[in-house]
Amino acid sequence: MKNNNKTNTITPVRVWPGVVLVVLQWALRYVAPIIEPETIIIGVFGVLVFGLGIVVWWIFFSRAPRFEKWLPIPLTIISLYLTYQILDKSIATANMNLMFTMYSIPVMCLAFVAWAVISRNFSQRLRRITMVITIIAASGFWALIRTDGMDAEVHHDFAWRWSKTAEERLLAKKDHQQTISTDSSAISPLVEWSGFRGKNRDGIVYNLQIETDWKKTSPAKLWQKQIGPGCSSFAIQGNMIYTQEQRGENEMVTCYSLKTGDLIWLHSDSTRFWDAHAGAGPRSTPTLFESNVYTLGATGILNVLDASTGKLIWTRNAANDTKVTIPGWGYTSSPLIVDSTVLIAISGQILAYNITTGKPRWSGNDGGESYSSPQLFTIDGIKQILYTNKEGLTSYNPINGNILWALKWPGVRVVQPAQIDETSILIAADERIGLRRITVKNSENGWIIKEQWTTNKIRPDYNDFVVHKGYIYGFEGPSITCVDIENGNRIWKGGRLGGQLILLADQDILLILTEKGDIALVKASPDKFEELALIPAIKGKTWNHPAIAGNIFLVRNTEEMAAFKIPLTSI
Repeated sequence: MKNNNKTNTITPVRVWPGVVLVVLQWALRYVAPIIEPETIIIGVFGVLVFGLGIVVWWIFFSRAPRFEKWLPIPLTIISLYLTYQILDKSIATANMNLMFTMYSIPVMCLAFVAWAVISRNFSQRLRRITMVITIIAASGFWALIRTDGMDAEVHHDFAWRWSKTAEERLLAKKDHQQTISTDSSAISPLVEWSGFRGKNRDGIVYNLQIETDWKKTSPAKLWQKQIGPGCSSFAIQGNMIYTQEQRGENEMVTCYSLKTGDLIWLHSDSTRFWDAHAGAGPRSTPTLFESNVYTLGATGILNVLDASTGKLIWTRNAANDTKVTIPGWGYTSSPLIVDSTVLIAISGQILAYNITTGKPRWSGNDGGESYSSPQLFTIDGIKQILYTNKEGLTSYNPINGNILWALKWPGVRVVQPAQIDETSILIAADERIGLRRITVKNSENGWIIKEQWTTNKIRPDYNDFVVHKGYIYGFEGPSITCVDIENGNRIWKGGRLGGQLILLADQDILLILTEKGDIALVKASPDKFEELALIPAIKGKTWNHPAIAGNIFLVRNTEEMAAFKIPLTSI
């Protein structure tokens, strides 16, 4: 006799492939770049590949009931789409509008696989309810947060959407615009640090030797102050330091005391620029020349101010003098003064103005987006202005703007070119290409340009480099590297000190302000990578270039600034 009683059993979900896939996905995206920074791009694409793998596992190999196999697909798409409509602007626009996709996929994958593991023994009803809750929660929580920017390794600084920003906390202070009076001793004709990367825009300092054993004689912090956001560095004259920052709807040029960090004067323009990566505020650095300070704001306002009082001498909206479209990072050029001319760049176009009246003198062609600034070189005995943009490198006659010569080499231009000798120049492209050395010579038949070498053994990207005693010192991702100037071969690579640097040439020392806000000393020697000292300085992502006056080292980022007195050698 047959037994017709049937036992209803539910085949358990096979979860181990999903666990393996999500572990590999997160390891490739977040662990591998810690070990080898160059894997970050692979990690970003790996997120998509493993995400697709998890979909394939769930539909074809999970053994889940048919309804549960297919429900997550439309539910996830709808949930992510609806969340995207209410995202904070910082997340919606970051990473070229791709941040939500880049980050939501691994989070959703992790949440879904975790649900699959935890819910294996749930009842069918409870399993389906918790599935819906998991998908909605993994998507919807993105609407509750914002990003306050990212670092060079694409790690974002997340915060609750409703929490106050550093700028809002500064503005909440009643005395945030309170100025102090200054005595005549603070006003000095001596310019200690004229602006972006120093006197020659090369980041090199002479006639200064410091103690390098900071365990015995560590730099003393003179002061530390809150500051408005911006990527500006400092210019220094006497006891007065100049920078640019954002405070609410006002873009400001500010002057502080070198001794105390107190505000001396400020100039305000009613404009605001913001992007999801660097945040709000101006990107340029003030330039000092004689008794005036010259600034360019992120929306294109060119100001000339009295350095001692902040009184406006003349102003001009330089962006209106061009037809270029403002790039995603704003206008970033730091003004350059050559004789009686003020030179700036509005994205990929160089503009020249009369230093006294502000009237236009000449302008170059728009060569595509650029983050860099005009640079003065004397090449083969002839003074000229070099400017890099998306098309390549162009040399201009500073008097009339005539093009002397041009190098067509497409790429993303951020860092400044460097001069090796009378006829040799280094120019960077972007993180994919690296650095190129060229020679430029004047002849009876015109200028002759020859490529010496191109290397990807140093790819400065957003971090400037220096030339010293036959070698180039700069950054390859977060690591500092030394390259032979004769052939572009890498000598060594070490550390994780990505940031901006100053060369103390007489001592063969690199003084580095890291992206994490630390101050480091590294030996500028081809022998080996040698880190001499490292101390914390300021908190938060630090993209701003440092400045130095004597042995006073100035650092800042989008939240705070500080001054350190570095001990000098006793010799």
